[in-house]
This record gives sequence, structure tokens and C-alpha cells, in this order.
Amino acid sequence: MKKETVEQYRAKALEYYEKAHIVLTDEEKANIEVADFGLNDIEKTGLQLVVYVNTDRVCAKEMVLLPHQTCPQHRHPPVNGTPGKEETFRCRWGKVYLYVEGEPTPHPACKPPEGSEAYYTVWHEIQLNPGEQYTLYPNTWHWFQAGEEGAVISEFSTHSTDENDIFYDPRIKRIPEIED
Repeated sequence: MKKETVEQYRAKALEYYEKAHIVLTDEEKANIEVADFGLNDIEKTGLQLVVYVNTDRVCAKEMVLLPHQTCPQHRHPPVNGTPGKEETFRCRWGKVYLYVEGEPTPHPACKPPEGSEAYYTVWHEIQLNPGEQYTLYPNTWHWFQAGEEGAVISEFSTHSTDENDIFYDPRIKRIPEIED
């Protein structure tokens, strides 16, 4: 992903943080992570986020999904003998659809990005509106997608080791690769 693309999506993310009345420091604004998951189709598969804190025990993030943008199916496996990450998503603005293991929803509201359908296998739908939250336990397959307006989601979790996440799609690269 080109550096200019990162700056463009940081600016878009800031617009959403402002809509949700999320106040960020200048340092946080400069450190908004723009993740395209290595697929170079950020409008469909991507995520913009700020990490507030990530200690040995806890992590807090603020995530932005643009309209219909998808964070691909993944899980947080055990790492170094400790359980994988447990996380709670709380919708702050917009609407987000979270898909988890369990009884498939008969008529889900979302579809995976075109051409990636084979990499989405969990279909139990949880709809989150502002003020609603859901907790995911370690090692649970999940993916999520914003509604038509986009979404701002707070994540509260145990220690995050994103570099160890396992994605169903083997093409995914969790850590962004940025070119000049």
C-alpha cells in the first residue's frame, strides 16, 4: 500500500472518529493504522484503527470501518501457553454486523467481498448498534462488516498479538506493508 493511500484513509478515519465524538491526541491521529490485509482492495477489505494501550494484560483500540468495509474472518489462537485474545466490541457510531461461530443466520445482512466468499465460513450474525456490545472468547472464528454508513467500534481485550492472528484466507497479511 502506498504511503499516500495510508494518509488518505487516515483522513477518512478521522472524519468517522469526529462523527462518533471520539477525541484523539495529535500523536494518536498520526498513528492511525490503515490495514488493507495485503489484498490491495481497502474499500472492501480493510480496517482503520488506533491502539490506545496494549500492556501485558489489557488492550484498548478504536476501530473505523467505512461503509460495507470488512475485517476478514480470523481467530486469536493461544500464544506462548496463554489463551488467545478475548475481546469485547462496543459499537460507538453506525452499525456493525459481527459474524461468529454458531447457528447460521438464515438471511444474513452482509456478503463477503466479491471473490473472497470461500474464506468466510461463520454465519451466526450479531448486529451491533450504538451502545451495544458483544464479547468474543479466545480462538473463536469471526469477521465483521460495517453497515451502509460505516461504523466506529471500541475494542476492549486482553493483550493483543495481532501478528499471531490466524486468517481463514491464506493471502491475508495482518501487518500492513507500506511503500513510499
